[in-house]
Amino acid sequence: MREITAEMDRQFDALLPVPGDARADLYRAMRHAAIGGGKRLRPLLVFATSRLFGVDRQCAARVATAIECIHVYSLVHDDLPAMDNDDLRRGKPTVHKAFDEATAILAGDCLHALAFEILADEKTHSDPFVRVELIQCLALASGPSGMAGGQAMDLEAERASFDLATVTRLQAMKTGALIACSVESGAILGRVAPEGRTGLKGYARDIGLAFQIADDLLDIEGDEDKVGKALRKDGAAGKETFVSLLGVDRAREQARMLVDQAIAHLHAYGHEADLLRDLARYTLERDR
Repeated sequence: MREITAEMDRQFDALLPVPGDARADLYRAMRHAAIGGGKRLRPLLVFATSRLFGVDRQCAARVATAIECIHVYSLVHDDLPAMDNDDLRRGKPTVHKAFDEATAILAGDCLHALAFEILADEKTHSDPFVRVELIQCLALASGPSGMAGGQAMDLEAERASFDLATVTRLQAMKTGALIACSVESGAILGRVAPEGRTGLKGYARDIGLAFQIADDLLDIEGDEDKVGKALRKDGAAGKETFVSLLGVDRAREQARMLVDQAIAHLHAYGHEADLLRDLARYTLERDR
């Protein structure tokens, strides 16, 4: 994990040199958001899945960076006063606090654009059909049928009471879609046909939900200094979560069951999938 975190920081450092003109603060804001901190789970999943199929490490690194661009942009925008209105992210001031709201919006916009710029570049993969499929996968995971749609549902959750099925759908979109894209992108790089990705998709779906349940548990039981952001905001906002609907013990048991299911989906793979198995277990063990 430390190795991948350092690799992501190197990638962003190379992609975001601060220019000597009026855009300097924009680039500084992007660097503030993208470099340092974070679990880097999505890049880890790209690397772990790519390794199953012998994908070139530099290709995997570029795809991992593109997906992390989308994740980071979503955090920048999610922290804005119009959305979650947070002051702290990854243990440091949120972008709109460190700079200003307009700069934060533009930084998020630019990170979003950078993701697709990376995927469209021949340096990511020599095959244009692979690049197009990567772009499509990330676009679907990011938009109204994926992350952004889940965020819209999350805003509505402050005004409506959601049942377990609706919360599950919300989180499968808001959190799970980008996690699923990370896993599938490794298979796309490995030129695995869609029908050969069933097990990996099942794995990704289950760890996405397990990850979110673990997040809900951390929001109740976690240490803000370790987590690096404000906790217990969902309850204060009246949002239903897996923990509020299931209770702590049932939520934790559900997360364990999902991790076991995720690992079972990898039955067709041998030791080469051990990192994916370890990442599934990590969703339950993390403290941040």
